[in-house]
Order: sequence, then C-alpha cells, then structure tokens
Amino acid sequence: MGVAATSFLIFAASQVGTPGPANMALMSVGARYGFVAALPFVAGVALGKQLVIWPVGFGLMELANRAPWVFEGLKYLCVAYVCWLAWKIANLRLTPQGGADNPPGFRAGLLVHPLNPKAWAMIVAGFTGFVAVGTPHFQATVTIAGLLLACQAVFHPIWTFAGDRIAHVVAGRPAEKYLMWGLAGLTVASVVFVVFGGGAQE
Repeated sequence: MGVAATSFLIFAASQVGTPGPANMALMSVGARYGFVAALPFVAGVALGKQLVIWPVGFGLMELANRAPWVFEGLKYLCVAYVCWLAWKIANLRLTPQGGADNPPGFRAGLLVHPLNPKAWAMIVAGFTGFVAVGTPHFQATVTIAGLLLACQAVFHPIWTFAGDRIAHVVAGRPAEKYLMWGLAGLTVASVVFVVFGGGAQE
C-alpha cells in the first residue's frame, strides 16, 4: 500500500508546469502588476489547490458517483469562470511598474484552482492512477498534497515572472494587444480541451 511518489511527481510536474487556466492567470497578473506585487496572488493559487485535494482524498468522488449532476453543473461553472477570466485578461493593458489599480490578492488566488477543471482532472488522476488500493486516506492525501504543492512552489512563480518580463518588452507597443488576446485565447483553449476534449477523463 502507498503512493507511487516518484511517478506522481513526474506527472505532477508535467501538469503544473504546462499551460492551463491557472498558469495563464499567473502570467497575466505578473504582466499587469509585476512579479513582487503578484506574490500574494501566487500564494493563494498554490494553496487553493489544497481546497480540492483534501475533499477528493477523503471521498468526494464517491459523492460524484451518487450525484453526477452536481459535478456536471460544476464543470459548466468552471467553463464560465475561466471564460470570464479570459475576457478580463484580453482587456488588460500592461504596466511593467505595476497597475494603477490594486492587484488581485491572496483570496482571489484561492478561487482559481477550485474553479479550474484542469486542477480537478489532475488531482483525480493522481488518486486513481498513483495510489495503491487500501492506502489510508490521510497517507494518500498528504502525499499528493505535498508533492503538488512542491511543484507549484517551483512553477507558479516562474509563470508569474515570465509575465513580468514579457510586460517589460511589449508594454505600450502594438504587440501588447495581440499578446493579451493570445493569452486569453490560450486560457479558453486550455479549459475547452480539458472539459470537452477528454482531458478531464485522463
């Protein structure tokens, strides 16, 4: 009994490090407000995944089997939220020294992963694919939670810093508009793929 920790860590790194709604949001906030100002949001995004991991680890998927309509509704809520987020991204204009408005903070970051279907798919895949049958719930959950948090601690700041650097290059130039619309398009494409392209079942 136990968790295939090394294999899951490789899987988690491949998921956390690749484009998705959360990373697009991190890059956009970093671009708009700068790396340092975005750090509370980064922390909220990282810890927000724990709000999904622990309920799943302690049997939330059993509820999904008994009331699938709840999770079907949640899926479309996720899509709506990410599309709204993409619209906000598309209409942002970059200011490398930080936006005139206040950056989204820790509490805003907490909402990103609970409303991110890629996060749900990744976590469910972790419990179903890397945890041996009969492993105690706490052991499995604390292992999955710790490994994902470690990956987020590495990759989330990288995406945020990348946004900050990009802003210094394109802010105030014609390419700025196309960059923001491109980020918005990638955000929508990532959630559409996960929800409707089969990614949520992998």
